[in-house]
Amino acid sequence: MRVALLYPPPWKLPDDGEAPDPADGPPPGYQRGDLDADFYQTPYGLFSLGAQARRAGHQVKVLNLSAFTWSKVDEVLRALDADVYGMSCWTATRRGVALSAARLKELRPRAHVTVGGPHATPLAEQMLRHHPAIDTVCVGESDVTFLELLARLAAGEGVAGTAGVVWRGARGEPTRGPEREAIARLDELACPHHAFSTHILMTARGCPWACTFCGAETSWGRGFRSQSVDYVLDAIEAALPKLPVRMLQIKDDTFTTNKKRVTQICEGILDRGLRFVWSCDTRVDLLTEPLLRVMRLAGCQRLSLGVESGSQRILDAIDKKITVDEILTSTRLAKEAGIKVRYYMMLGNRGETRETFEETLSFLERARPHEYLFSCLSVYPGTIDYRDAVAGGWLAPEIDCRERFQELKTPFDASPEDTALMNAWFHEHTGLQPMHVDGVAEYRAILERLGDHDGAHLDLGAAYYREGELELADHHVTRALELGYPLPGLAYNHKACIAKARGDLDAMMSHFSTAARVDPQHWVLIQNVNAARAWFAADGPRRGLPLELSARHDFQLLERTAQPTLPGPLAEDFATWGDADLAAQPAGDYLRLPGQEGSRRDLGDKRRLRTV
Repeated sequence: MRVALLYPPPWKLPDDGEAPDPADGPPPGYQRGDLDADFYQTPYGLFSLGAQARRAGHQVKVLNLSAFTWSKVDEVLRALDADVYGMSCWTATRRGVALSAARLKELRPRAHVTVGGPHATPLAEQMLRHHPAIDTVCVGESDVTFLELLARLAAGEGVAGTAGVVWRGARGEPTRGPEREAIARLDELACPHHAFSTHILMTARGCPWACTFCGAETSWGRGFRSQSVDYVLDAIEAALPKLPVRMLQIKDDTFTTNKKRVTQICEGILDRGLRFVWSCDTRVDLLTEPLLRVMRLAGCQRLSLGVESGSQRILDAIDKKITVDEILTSTRLAKEAGIKVRYYMMLGNRGETRETFEETLSFLERARPHEYLFSCLSVYPGTIDYRDAVAGGWLAPEIDCRERFQELKTPFDASPEDTALMNAWFHEHTGLQPMHVDGVAEYRAILERLGDHDGAHLDLGAAYYREGELELADHHVTRALELGYPLPGLAYNHKACIAKARGDLDAMMSHFSTAARVDPQHWVLIQNVNAARAWFAADGPRRGLPLELSARHDFQLLERTAQPTLPGPLAEDFATWGDADLAAQPAGDYLRLPGQEGSRRDLGDKRRLRTV
């Protein structure tokens, strides 16, 4: 069968100069930046479904339409003739999913439209009641469910009774099939990286913890399951050649749940000579000095920690099961290993007051992560917060289909006065906030602890450059290259910046040329090369015009808007079926998405939600 897996836009996005659709356009009050950069990444689940379907003999396309205007979406849907259309539904995309399903049924009434994902799973019956164009909803972990659904459709059988599926019964009422057991051995699944190009990697499913704001248990079931060490290493080996830059984001809910397994993965990366940089997300109570050291040696550049709050009272209220002291300890250990520490913080959790918020701000000054990112509480279906809000009478389940909000960002129980205080602060500190910057002394100590390590040399070289010590900067950047730093374009970019600071313009352009030849796909490099070209074109050297160059190698600069992971341009033959549609399209000159990390949308007025 021909299977199209789509990640739609959140609503009908207008073309430039076009007025938003009054009914199906953005929600009231929407501003650019309310959807952050992470929104635009294709959910990993679509790649997994596509890999299973491809192995079963189906033809598969994965298309990211999340930033496409509605006229472009309509053009794609008209051209893309499939037997089955599957869409990943998150709360922010629920309206776009419904609109896309309706349009698909208009164009191809015989095609089957199925939906899954973290929003559809807890609200499957609701989605079928409100959206007649959706034929089925696959709930929870759907790899095996989707394959069985395809097999039944291919055989001309009905879908009734399929485990893990919700469908319409004889009288049109939503009917739920038997619960499908969780996949015990994840190694039995086809690896997405053999079929698709994506810088996202998932090595496990589920989380043993149950924070009140998180819906992981609803999606994956209780507990933690992981792929074997060899499966993960094979996936990395398959992923790296397909990427424009050697960077992976490990997006497990809690990557270091099994510290022994992560240690073995890192040792395997070193043994196999897999040279790349990576980031991961985890908890502060799952980190040790030996683990962090081997992670850094294996290429871990950034560690994102779910901290949420600096108030122990709030941490206890959301059932985080960590302490403030554990946050401080893990932050110090990660810094000593040379890993950049990012905190994910939250506003508006249950129990939040002016005092707990001020306690959090004071805590940040003590902890000094390299960067932090605040988000406002979103009450998502499938979470404890959602369940308690419905039980408390201030949230109606049908609100998700009745109203146009992007996500239900609202304080759980903060007073209007405290909410206004937090929102005022949030407006001044929205997006990714830099904080701690390591200096020469810290990086010298890190290099001594790690030994002759390429990443530590580049970090130290960059620190020397910031302090104007150009000879030492060049020495350490050169040593990073000699040791095989996996992103040589960024190292040569540093050397170009050093040459510019020395006044050696020929060397600067030579280093830029080398960088563009060996490793061309870095945003910071493209930015600098374009600036240098414009400077020369304006006769900048003779006229004494300034030339500002960026000497950076931080992790988030490496993402590019290339299909199928991000909503880059589609190939001209995107609607043609065959083996060619599985090949990754080159990144070309695509720019990074114009969004920021972290949504600008603040906490809404909870009082309007008292609808039950």
